[in-house]
Amino acid sequence: MSNKPSRREILQMGVVLGTAGVAGGGAAEARPPRAFALDEMTIDALQKAMASGEHTSEQLVDLYRRRIHDIDVGGPSLNAVIELNPDAVSLARERDRERKAGKARGPLHGIPILLKDNIATHDRLQTTAGSLALVGSRPLRDAALVTRLRDAGAVILGKTNLSEWANLRSSHASSGWSGRGGQTHNPYALDRTPSGSSSGSGAAVAASLAAIAVGSETDGSILSPSAAQSLVGIKPTVGLISRSGIVPISHSQDTAGPIARTVRDAAILLGVLAGVDPDDSATQAPGRSAAPDYTPFLRADGLKGARIGIARSHYFGYSIATDRIAEEAIAVLKARGAVIVDPADIATAGQFDDSEFQVLLYEFKEDLNKYLAQLDPTGPNPRDLAGIIAFNDWEKAREMPFFAQELLLMAQAKGPLTSPDYLSLMAKNHDLARVKGIDAVMDAHQLDALFAPTQGPPWLIDLANGDSGSGGSSTSPAAVAGYPSITVPAGFYYGLPIGVSFFGRAWSEPTLIRIAYAFEQATHARRPPTFAATATFPANGRVAG
Repeated sequence: MSNKPSRREILQMGVVLGTAGVAGGGAAEARPPRAFALDEMTIDALQKAMASGEHTSEQLVDLYRRRIHDIDVGGPSLNAVIELNPDAVSLARERDRERKAGKARGPLHGIPILLKDNIATHDRLQTTAGSLALVGSRPLRDAALVTRLRDAGAVILGKTNLSEWANLRSSHASSGWSGRGGQTHNPYALDRTPSGSSSGSGAAVAASLAAIAVGSETDGSILSPSAAQSLVGIKPTVGLISRSGIVPISHSQDTAGPIARTVRDAAILLGVLAGVDPDDSATQAPGRSAAPDYTPFLRADGLKGARIGIARSHYFGYSIATDRIAEEAIAVLKARGAVIVDPADIATAGQFDDSEFQVLLYEFKEDLNKYLAQLDPTGPNPRDLAGIIAFNDWEKAREMPFFAQELLLMAQAKGPLTSPDYLSLMAKNHDLARVKGIDAVMDAHQLDALFAPTQGPPWLIDLANGDSGSGGSSTSPAAVAGYPSITVPAGFYYGLPIGVSFFGRAWSEPTLIRIAYAFEQATHARRPPTFAATATFPANGRVAG
């Protein structure tokens, strides 16, 4: 019996995925989806199922497509997947033929994967960064990381929704909202933010719409949605993974990275994504260090003897619930043999917030204009940032029903990257985040990693006012430095996920993965989502007993 959706179901799915942005995403309904055969299954489990003949890659694609349909049409309407790949079934069949011929390419062979909708694919999928201005644009080739995924045998299942322009459009934006995709919801409490900007990638993996997804980060866009949805997210060192073919914000901070439910799955995906690319100079930087496979660093005893510094200043004290879970995590680190240095504060924390923002505005204008110029010139899209701004003004009813584009206007007003102001800001950022920041505290205490809660519990979605947050996000030091960070599930506050982060020096992914895996194995804090309508708190705010 075929598991394929009917033609009517596919058409319904296309309508939902293609028009979600018109209504702004709406309010999600708390209808739990039906039981799902692949729920919470890891890469290894999927490979075992294909090797045994229990499933084929084609069947996995069909099952995930049905799951997406069940969630977004007949269920809680996460609105996480913006578009399905019409070629996914044929790609999966080819992977099945290769497997039958004894030519499986590796751990991702036949595995369906979702990509954030700012990662270019040279196929029938769109690449829009969530903007209606890029609908119909045609990348001339796959992003470099997509080529690596295809070569590894992965099957591109579709694209995920995101915060439009990776959240650099308005200071009043709602994370997970785009003009093309509408509002994505958090599967742990549907009225809560999925956080951003890799919102759809996070929600999709959390809800088992795929086992793994690729997100991108400038500052927090992998780590934040992962923490908000009880996931593992790796923000690697800038230059470990090529950025060519990804709609940019900032060449000094942008990177793609894995989003998964386990550290092992994230490590497997990272090994496939990492690679040198002649079109991305950051991947050819002196001192670059990459492993062909990150799974050898998955050690359950990886905390024994590890020197971990607790970055308290700026990253604790904003949320009682977050502090409690972070303190419990520190106790686990100690119990598993880590040497805890507490505090090990980053002396420059908070000092580069404005300079980071200014650099992003400068680089966004320059980098986006380069990306747009490389698209097929016969396409219908604007050719530069000025054209994007004009499009948004023309399409105000669809593109700006909730918030404006003041950040695009600020970026457009910036000068070239040769300006003394930009060069001074860049030097300041690297001095404060690297030399006097992460490097300084790690040198002073001979640390293997720094630790902090990733952020507070996910906040309520508010299209009228935009994100509220709870303060304290620890993503900025590693983001501005261009250094790696990994977030791991650590606990829940009335059903709302909270994660903790381990971050450190450039190219220290093996160490961070070893520490994060050992912490994950000691805690097993992740729980599947409940698709609740809202977080359930005690009546009148009182806890019984």
